[in-house]
Amino acid sequence: MMTISPSRPGVSLTNVSLKYSVPHEKVRSIKEYAIRRLKRSLAFSDFWALRDISFEVHTGEVFGIVGRNGAGKTTLLKVVGRVLRPSEGRVLVRGLVAPLLGLGAGFNDELTGRENVFLSGATLGFSYRDMQTRFDRIVEFAGLGDFIDAPVRTYSTGMRARLGFSVATDVKPDVLLMDEIMSVGDVEFKEKCKQRIEEFRSSGATVLLVSHSLETIANLCSRGVLLVRGRVTASGEIDNVLQGYQATFTAPVGTKPGAAPRSA
Repeated sequence: MMTISPSRPGVSLTNVSLKYSVPHEKVRSIKEYAIRRLKRSLAFSDFWALRDISFEVHTGEVFGIVGRNGAGKTTLLKVVGRVLRPSEGRVLVRGLVAPLLGLGAGFNDELTGRENVFLSGATLGFSYRDMQTRFDRIVEFAGLGDFIDAPVRTYSTGMRARLGFSVATDVKPDVLLMDEIMSVGDVEFKEKCKQRIEEFRSSGATVLLVSHSLETIANLCSRGVLLVRGRVTASGEIDNVLQGYQATFTAPVGTKPGAAPRSA
């Protein structure tokens, strides 16, 4: 794994925003879209999925990202993982990035688990020979046994997630992006995940973790951010961020989401 100076952040975002252009009317085909675009008969409105996001994540830190559905958490991870390009601002990521942005995202359903292990390794920049040396260890950690030669379309959600996590974390990335991966699997596998994350923390890797489980965030993360409608409304020590979450989403009836709770 690439050696990163602890004096520099592993991930840094400065005034990052991401805008989508949403058409006002439904377009039924690419042909219709092209014709109406040429005629300039399409009307769009701007939707800001992320707005003015700034924070730094230190090397050797597990950083939590919390918020309700639709807050922009997964979109933020995609920006950090270079899946999406921000409309504004700057994103700096140091080292090899391993994104776990879905439960088995990137797997080909028609290929076997074995074939997907090598395919995933290739997308991370590793040779076939290198993945051969890792293969048995990956399968053992995922606990798939004889299922490794079955098509991935026959896997349960938990099996896909275990295999995806095992591949992404065996290659020892400098930055690991995790989206709800801790929400699947049995107690034993979740404990193995926590142990591996602790190993990453000790070795100086940077981990960004999205989860709806506030208990998981509290146990694993030292700092984090709270996203509400694409904006950071709380950041810093994880206890303060979780307090901000509870204050925001347990507000009295009639208070708008994201508004500050009314004082007594």
